[in-house]
Amino acid sequence: MKNVKIATMGMCLLVMSSCATKQGTGALIGTGAGAVLGGIIGKIAGNTAVGAAIGGAVGAGTGALIGRHMDKVAAEAAQVQNAKVEEVTDANGLKAVKVTFDSGILFATNQSTLNSSSKSDLAKFSTVLKNNSDCHVDIYGYTDRSGGDAINVPLSQKRAQSVANYLTSCGVSSSQLQNIVGKGSQDEIENKTVSQANRRVEVYLYASPEMVEAANAGTLK
Repeated sequence: MKNVKIATMGMCLLVMSSCATKQGTGALIGTGAGAVLGGIIGKIAGNTAVGAAIGGAVGAGTGALIGRHMDKVAAEAAQVQNAKVEEVTDANGLKAVKVTFDSGILFATNQSTLNSSSKSDLAKFSTVLKNNSDCHVDIYGYTDRSGGDAINVPLSQKRAQSVANYLTSCGVSSSQLQNIVGKGSQDEIENKTVSQANRRVEVYLYASPEMVEAANAGTLK
């Protein structure tokens, strides 16, 4: 059964940006096997903060190769028990992968300590990152709205850092982890002041400059 659900073009970005592809950028190109990947709950969705703009145009051929490569990354991530994999776009309009877990990497109120379930999920997920060292990784921590920014922003940073620290303890290179960011109570899942679902961490994988260079050279597999 096909589990990938590609959102309609009018909804393909979650933020105030157009999902139309700029000529020559390769954005949203190269879905490849993405439409038939088992276990992936997929959607093309905008994410304004994933990665950094690499500068210059990314050709359609480059976008296609990166798209197929990220399909493989997504398929591998989907083999991790409890992993939920979604297709998103990075700052360059290239396919990227968002991974969350059934455990949600959730935290108790005012805490940044990983629970045992989250550690188990992250230990398995670390293998995906090590197998795909040409992917850069961003980690975002969140809180609910209880308390103010003076508490929530540092707390969400500690949550993201807890995940980063655990992944590196599992052998993931610290150089692969690019942005470890506390987002406070932004981007809520639930519209509630007190919400366990909002106390979470999300992990994103996207093309590194080295991956883009390999795609430009036609050597990316």
